[in-house]
Amino acid sequence: MSEPVEVRLLDKSYLVACAEDEREGLLRAARLLDERLRQMKSRDKSATLERIAVLAALNFAHEKLQSDAQASQGHRELHRLLGELAPRIDRVLAAVTPR
Repeated sequence: MSEPVEVRLLDKSYLVACAEDEREGLLRAARLLDERLRQMKSRDKSATLERIAVLAALNFAHEKLQSDAQASQGHRELHRLLGELAPRIDRVLAAVTPR
């Protein structure tokens, strides 16, 4: 069941509907976003909240895409290595298995 959770971003409160089992994740995400917003605000004090929020969202989206690409590359590499390892395992098992 969704319950409203209060999060604070740049000293403004927002109520967000959230399932109980997702509450901690939401609060961690809000803390991370607040930290990022504050960093961006300190670099450009004249920027509007909307501009800071859009730039933070773009930065997070870019980081997510990079992370996904790295994970995909890692999965491809793992698949390649397992493909190389499988015939070796088959040879060892064939050598030690009585016929």
